[in-house]
Amino acid sequence: MKKYMKTILVKTAPVMAGYLVLGLGFGIISEKNGYGIGWAFAMSVFIYAGSMQYVAISLLSGGASVMTAALTALMVNARHLFYGISMITPYEKAGRKKPYLIFALTDETYSLVCTGESPDGLDFQKYSFGVSLCNHIYWITGSVLGAWVGTLIPFDTKGVDFAMTALFLTVFVEQWKSTKNHIPALIGVGCSVICLLVFGSESFLIPAMITIGTLLCLGRKTIERKGNV
Repeated sequence: MKKYMKTILVKTAPVMAGYLVLGLGFGIISEKNGYGIGWAFAMSVFIYAGSMQYVAISLLSGGASVMTAALTALMVNARHLFYGISMITPYEKAGRKKPYLIFALTDETYSLVCTGESPDGLDFQKYSFGVSLCNHIYWITGSVLGAWVGTLIPFDTKGVDFAMTALFLTVFVEQWKSTKNHIPALIGVGCSVICLLVFGSESFLIPAMITIGTLLCLGRKTIERKGNV
């Protein structure tokens, strides 16, 4: 058990650093828009989608309709549909843990479990559950602290939400450095840029995800072959 916890904490330490800061930013923005600690806690427990939680504050404070909120959530979180598919086989033996593992599969958690293998000979299902739970706790802690700090320190929150973009860039760089096969990353960047130019910043996400997913599926064998060279 000691070895298990040590491995989990070591592996999730970078995520902890990011989630505490990002959660802090979300909590501050939440409180400044009239949604206190209770809201920050509930959203982090039940929504647990960093970028969507930032957007949700804008939707709530702006009086958006249910349809607008639903479509926005789909666009912001569409990427989960694509990388979640790759975890169907690794998670198939998770038993009662499976629903939570699916719910808690964030970008950062995925980066730690996507290989389908666990370090130090640990059971993968226990490892992935530990990683998922720890990351979730980090996010909740950061959010609650942020909402609390927001009640104590008055300051301008402009630009705080860029912290989420910064984390995505950090994850991308780490993934790039950890593998020699950069084809998926290049496809992702290329399709995103093209769709951004064609559809504009408000509507490019879903077309980009569909294009990326299609190209990765069609070129799967080629990409895997290049990666093994």
